[in-house]
Amino acid sequence: MGSLARCSVVSRLSASVGRCAVSRPDSVAARGGDDVLDLGAGAGIVTEMNFCGHARRICGIDPDPRVVDNPFLDEGKVGLGESIPYPDASFDLVFADNVLEHLPNPEQVFAEVARVLRPGGVFLAKTPNKYHYVPLIARLTPHGFHRWVVRWRGREGEDVFPTRYLANSRADIRRLAAATGLQVVAVDLVEGRPEYLRFSALTYVFGYLYERLVNLVPGLAGLRVLLVAELRKPDAGSAA
Repeated sequence: MGSLARCSVVSRLSASVGRCAVSRPDSVAARGGDDVLDLGAGAGIVTEMNFCGHARRICGIDPDPRVVDNPFLDEGKVGLGESIPYPDASFDLVFADNVLEHLPNPEQVFAEVARVLRPGGVFLAKTPNKYHYVPLIARLTPHGFHRWVVRWRGREGEDVFPTRYLANSRADIRRLAAATGLQVVAVDLVEGRPEYLRFSALTYVFGYLYERLVNLVPGLAGLRVLLVAELRKPDAGSAA
């Protein structure tokens, strides 16, 4: 991706929710002139996902028609991850920022990602860990409540979409990768400052203590909020 290494994409995927960056430059070193697909690109609201000028081509798909005017893309297409509107072996890198939690058919999406990746290509995804308390609460509350919370925090409720959490654990990622011929390079779990609990001192203190606990106790790492996965399509001629 030119001057921007792929490890920077991983860092931005983490930084987009204020978490600490995850970086593996040895395993995600960039090649010049990469073609990149933003899976679930949306309208271009999250500025951390702006990689214009750092790759040969930045494409994006989303069911939201605003994707065609996304300023971060060289080309935006309306489409679904279950049927990516690009030919086989079109991209060196596919990334998904807060998308996996919304997928009703994640195995089909992973298969499509594998199809459009070139041999040796990388799939990077950032998504909530379904065993963290925030997704657990989200799964127990109606979608209308999620929209209200987002509006209360000053964002547009229309940018909140139903969540399913079918690809949101380390086990889920490994299972889906195995089913679709992708290799698991790493699945990292990260917990940072609980900015989503800043609406009161009491909730923020709870979040801060939780963050300290899951970061200090190795056995509780599986309860961290953020999952960042790196998968790779095997090189031509190699076994998955």
